[in-house]
This record gives sequence, C-alpha cells and structure tokens, in this order.
Amino acid sequence: MMPPTPLAALLVLPATPAPRPRLGLAPSSRHARGTVVRAAALRALPRRLEFWHPRLAAVESGPPSSQSSAPPPQTGRSLFLIGLNAGFGGGGGDGGGDTDLGWVRVFPHVLTASMANFLFGYHIGVMNGPIEDIARELGFQGNPFLQGLVVSIFIVGAFFGSLGSSALVDYLGCKRTLQIDSIPLILGAFISNIVVPVGIGIGVNTVLVPLYISEVAPTKYRGSLGTLCQIGTCLGIIAALSLGIPSESDPHWWRTMLYAACVPGFLIVAGMQFAVESPRWLAKVGRLDDARKVVEDIWGASEAEKAIEEMKSVVVNDDSQASWSELLSEPHNRVALIGGSLFFLQQFAGINGVLYFSSLTFRDVGIASGILASLYVGITNFGGALVASNLMDKQGRKNLLIGSYLGMAFAMFLIVFSISFPLDEDVGHTLSITGTLLYIFTFALGAGPVTGIIIPELSSARTRLKVMGFSFTVHWVCNFLVGLYFLELVKLFGVGAVYAGFGGVSLLTALFAYNFIVETKGRSLEEIEMSLSPCAPGEPK
Repeated sequence: MMPPTPLAALLVLPATPAPRPRLGLAPSSRHARGTVVRAAALRALPRRLEFWHPRLAAVESGPPSSQSSAPPPQTGRSLFLIGLNAGFGGGGGDGGGDTDLGWVRVFPHVLTASMANFLFGYHIGVMNGPIEDIARELGFQGNPFLQGLVVSIFIVGAFFGSLGSSALVDYLGCKRTLQIDSIPLILGAFISNIVVPVGIGIGVNTVLVPLYISEVAPTKYRGSLGTLCQIGTCLGIIAALSLGIPSESDPHWWRTMLYAACVPGFLIVAGMQFAVESPRWLAKVGRLDDARKVVEDIWGASEAEKAIEEMKSVVVNDDSQASWSELLSEPHNRVALIGGSLFFLQQFAGINGVLYFSSLTFRDVGIASGILASLYVGITNFGGALVASNLMDKQGRKNLLIGSYLGMAFAMFLIVFSISFPLDEDVGHTLSITGTLLYIFTFALGAGPVTGIIIPELSSARTRLKVMGFSFTVHWVCNFLVGLYFLELVKLFGVGAVYAGFGGVSLLTALFAYNFIVETKGRSLEEIEMSLSPCAPGEPK
C-alpha cells in the first residue's frame, strides 16, 4: 500500500411538520432575518483566538445547534455495528432510552457518494499490489524510474482533477459531477489505463465527496458521516489487496483487477441518479424550493424552516462563481491557510513512509507476503476509522486531531527506539510492529478523516469549493514530494533519523491544531460561516 494516501450517523423523523413559509421575501426582510440569526450565533463570546475573527469563538463556546437537540434523545453507546445494526454514533452521546435512528434517511445518499472513495482506495491497492506484473507485461520491469513515473503521472492527474473540480461543481452541482466524473474511472479501468484518466477522476472525487457529505448530512451527524470517506478508502484498499492475492501466481491477474473496478464506477453512476443534490448548492443557485424539499426529505420537516432561513442568510441569492483571488482576502485566506497547512503537515508527518516500510517491517517478523502485510495495515486503518466514526461528533474534531497526532508522534518515537538502541532482536521486531500498527490506527482516528471533514466546515458557501480544491492540490504536491525524496532521505540519514523527523512534525501538527483549529461539532455550516465572517453576507467590509 503506497501513495497516494488520504489524506485526506444519521437523522431524526419529526413528529409534526413545520409550517411552510413564504420564500419570496424582500431583500430588507431577508437582511433583517440574517442579522437576527447572526446575532444569536455570536452572543456571549468568553474566548478569543487571535488567528480567527472573534466571532468564530462562538463555534467553540456558544450554545448547541437546534439540530443537535432534535428529538428523539440519543443513546450514549456506539451505533456503528456491522450487519443489520450498521450505523454511526450520534452527536452528543448524552444517553437516552431509545436508539437514535435520525441518520437513516440520509445514509443511502452519503453511502452512494462514498463509493467514490472506495474506488479511490481500490485503485491505490491495484497500483501497489501487482505493479511488478504490470511493469513486466508493459515492458518496463526493472526500471524504477518508469515504475515511479506511473505513480507520479497518477498524482499529476489527481492534482489537475482537484484544481478543476470547483468549476465542474459550480456549473453542474455535486450529483451530476459525481456521475460524470465516474466515466474516466470506468474507461481507465476498462482499457487498463490507470494513470491519466483515473488520476483526474480521483482528484475530482477527493474534493467532491467530503464536500457533498458535509453539505447533505444533518449537523448532528455530519462528523460521523464524514468518516465514510476514510472508511470507504480503507475498504477499497482491503478489497483490492484481497482480490490481488491470485496475482502472486498469475502474472496477468492485474487486468482482471482493473476490469473489476468498473463495477463500483457503474454503481456510482446509477446510484447517484437516486441521490439528492446538495441543498446548499441548490440554495446557492436560487433553487430554494428544491432545497427545501431535499431538507424535508433527508433531515425532516421540523428542520426545514431553520435550515432554509440559515442558507438564505449566507447565500443572499449570489449565484456568481467565486474566483481564486478571493482566497487572498479575509476570512477566506485564513481557511485556505488552515486547509493547506493541515494537508502539508499530514503528508510530512510520514504516512507514506510508514506505509512503504511496513512491508519490510512485517518481513522481519516472518511475514514475507507484501500483500498480506498490506492487508494487516489496511485492516488496522479500517478499525481506526470505525472508532473515529463513533467519536467524531462526541469528542469533536479538534480533540481527535490533537490526540491523533500525539499518538502518531509516540508511535514514531517507539519505532525509532526499537531500531536505534541495542535491543533483543525479537523485542525490537515486536516494538517495530507495534509502533507501525499504532501509527496507522492513530492516523485513522483523526489525521486521516478530520482533515477532510473540517476544511469544508470552516469554509464559506461561496468559496468552499475553491478552498477544498486548493487544499487538495497542496495534498497531491506534498504527496508527490514525499514519495520522490523519501528513499533518498533514508539513504542519507537512515530510517531512525527520518522517522524521528516524522515524529517531530506530528508533535508540531498537534501544537498547530491546539492553537489554530476551532471546534465545529454541533454547528450548522451557516452558523460557522456567520461566526467566521467579520461582516454579514452582502454587507460592505
């Protein structure tokens, strides 16, 4: 399992539907309503962060969103169970007598979208499983430069896909873009070309899926549902590695693996036909009636009134597309800096390096099969993502992010200790395996899923796509650089020194998250945006 690496629950049925308000309000009424909503969100701010505008402190210290307190009461136990009880943990975890099934209506929609992440993980597994067989059949076996070039061109395609994703979604919406973007993934698999078309498709999907889930999911379950991106990627990797086991004896099996990738692509195209469009995108382009219908269908009629009012207060019927230059102005520059920094630090905390050396570490303890070693790593990653899905809306994004990077730093230093000090061979191998699996598990708890979840939460409706596109292009650039220079650094300084550097970056990222990340759980995207903005939407700055 090698680069690219990621990075990067739930619905309440109302007892009584809310009355349907008039949508054609005068601008002055809409402005007055937006002022009232904004004032409620910004009240009583005991805490200020210098990096952010003081209004954003309300996100961490203000009263919970009404969606968080919607009936019925939620249970404190985990709702993520395999099989018939499959689901995600609720937001507050405050206890309660009945199982919280408020996520049921929205789950099929976000599950269908997250199949794109499954396909992402599947292609990662394909590229890192039978890559030797691919090189042999295509005539570049034994040429590390050309083998590396295959991965590099894949990443370059993903770079341009992420960069161009915002234009597609602005024009077509999330639903249609997901369907159209599946076409290069299907074609690339069918013609056995996993480099350019698949790379571009993956680049668009990595931006689009977390954005779609954040805009479709109810506030109470947004974090837990957001972890479906990480879970889907892990399952895709596991599926590819499991399916790739016959490739150890059949050198032509890789083509079968690529053909199999067409199946989830077709399922995405068909499934998204029945999925809802993002209500935020519908409101942004002025289709408020359609947005209200979507909210009533997947969140419940009791949430429609407040949700539509909040969407109006930030959209202000502005259907023009944001420009990249807007990321240079406040408050968008802060969010773009946060997003780019999180992905920069995530990649230089060493996830690709650990994945690269994991097979060597397992080989030292007698597990010679690279695919089997990667399966152990993939299952550990999957387990961490499941735990994160239960904790995301209970402990919050910030706590998980800090705890994740502290755990990754401890795991790195544990591996450094095992290879740098004279220990019994069996003890050293045990510590290396423990450190590797602990690193992967703690990465999946926060550094993996939180990074993709919190960036769209902090972004405004107008610039969300641009911020996500910018952040993921930073991810792909850093991914490329780490993959390019990692082995050279190991040859120059040794594994211990490089891993110690990764541990230091992990500690630095935990400190960065503590100082500059604000908690977003339990807040609607509109509340966060109004708290972030120094002035109301549409008002002069």
